[in-house]
Amino acid sequence: MTGRVLVVDDDRDMCRLLAHDLSRRGFEVMWSTSGAEAIEVAGTTELDVVLTDIEMADVNGIDLCRHLVANCPDVPVTMLTAFGTVETVIAALRAGASDLILKPPDMDGLASAVERAVQRRALQREVRRLTGVGDKAGTFDQILGDSRPIRQLTYCLGRVVDSDASVLVTGETGTGKELVARALHRRGRRHAGPFVPFNCAAIPHALVESELFGHVRGAFTDAHTTRTGLFLQAHGGTLFLDEIAELPLAVQPKMLRALQERAIRPVGADREVPCDVRLVAATNRDLESAVREGHFRADLFFRINVIHVEIPPLRARGTDVLLLAQHFLDRCARQAGKAVRTLSPPAADRIVGYHWPGNVRELQNCIEHAVAFARYEHLVVSDLPKRIQQTRSRASAAHDDSRLLPLDEVERRHILRVLDSAGGNRTLAARTLGVDRKTLYRRLARYARG
Repeated sequence: MTGRVLVVDDDRDMCRLLAHDLSRRGFEVMWSTSGAEAIEVAGTTELDVVLTDIEMADVNGIDLCRHLVANCPDVPVTMLTAFGTVETVIAALRAGASDLILKPPDMDGLASAVERAVQRRALQREVRRLTGVGDKAGTFDQILGDSRPIRQLTYCLGRVVDSDASVLVTGETGTGKELVARALHRRGRRHAGPFVPFNCAAIPHALVESELFGHVRGAFTDAHTTRTGLFLQAHGGTLFLDEIAELPLAVQPKMLRALQERAIRPVGADREVPCDVRLVAATNRDLESAVREGHFRADLFFRINVIHVEIPPLRARGTDVLLLAQHFLDRCARQAGKAVRTLSPPAADRIVGYHWPGNVRELQNCIEHAVAFARYEHLVVSDLPKRIQQTRSRASAAHDDSRLLPLDEVERRHILRVLDSAGGNRTLAARTLGVDRKTLYRRLARYARG
């Protein structure tokens, strides 16, 4: 974990102890023994979190917190106090503190609190950057994202956009396969032609052939008129076949011939009709396995898989999830007539931490739900669906220790951590622990005897 931390305490030894421990954990630490000096530092330095004692001689921690909340509202303030009274907690919350930790602090717990604050600061920056950019951002048509997997995807699409070769788009449900197909059409040289989508699983198998290739009048019972199939409807443009793995085996040879000869024969017709389409097919299934199992023809698979485009799942796209969330937030807020502008950092943390099995479609539904429940100008955790609310903070998950330990073992670990953080200085460690040196020596001697 990285982040710039300002430690403020009028006890110089405490500052050194905290700075030493946090620096070992990867934080960039500055420290000051004066609240007034801390105010000057905060005004001229980019900080991620301020860690301050409450009781100080010149400017106390409560006043320092109020100043930072008023003048540096994005910098979270974590307070330290030796007096955990109700009055102290209320004063800290009213001043705007993001966390309150009792002295002497457990160093692992303190590091967790600082990490949470740094993550909150990073999320605030990211949320601010994304506010209002949802409808403007994009790397390829309407495909939003700046993660490495999306950059690779859009690079691939840019290379093949003007080709007439068939494209097979694969990916989990909800990743946006039709969006990719439409982007290829809109950005390609066939953009003036029609884009015709068809879900191969949406109608009974017996009707698929007629739907795709059309039929002439009298070709079968109830064929009272001639029907133009989707291939001819897409002439000069793009035919998008979703869930191609569900295409009936009986129709697959005719599909193969249509793609090879660029001509189709309507059901009941006695001659072929020329047809110029670019085929984009999509599936969330493993077509190669379907071929091995005999559910899909190998020759058709190779014909539609000239160019393979795989869409990454949302969980592999990092903070793209926030960009997409902001995009959906802007859209849903406009549609609902609500003045909801952004995500709160805790809500953003839940969204980033959730695994999104339903991918982008699930995220869109989540934001639509949240906007419907929103009461403020920003979405809060309680606006999100219950399953998202229950997602654990990344920092708390990373530092979880679910093992149940005896009290003596908890004490031993804490004392040794404090001693290590004090660089082996037993006097400083004893002062931090709130015990005299003789008590500390006795504890250490007992631990040495094991």
